[in-house]
Amino acid sequence: MRSGQAMPSAPPVVQLRDIGLPSYLDRREIVRSSEDYKIGVRSNDWWAEPLGSMLSRVLSLELSQRLPGSNVYREGGAINADPNAIVAVNVQRLDVDPSRTLQLLAQVAVEFNRPRRTASRTFTIAKPVSAATVVAEVAAASDAVAELADGIAQMLQR
Repeated sequence: MRSGQAMPSAPPVVQLRDIGLPSYLDRREIVRSSEDYKIGVRSNDWWAEPLGSMLSRVLSLELSQRLPGSNVYREGGAINADPNAIVAVNVQRLDVDPSRTLQLLAQVAVEFNRPRRTASRTFTIAKPVSAATVVAEVAAASDAVAELADGIAQMLQR
């Protein structure tokens, strides 16, 4: 988790829906690349938990840090409160390109309940990978997810 700037004016209760993932990312192995019409995976390097669950957990933590006046909870958790805003995220890409840059492509939609309105945005985030190692790739992914959390927190500002 990477900390970000706290923002003062967001809905009091925010629900983060389960993260949508393409099938090529929805696996235990860390996907290294999706270039040249093939998937490159790290067969001996696995995520600590299912990627969608991990992204949901991390985004929830990062949004809670950035939105100190809000209660952020995940859709799949035990809390069932009436949210003032619902955040939905579809990750389309999260892997490294040939220039050793991690690419995160995510679609985000926010539905505000009072007053009723919606906002949506596509995030294209590129982070350099400092070395050709799984640690460097995961660090770049963490930076990209933190930048995504910054953008979502901005979308939630009133």
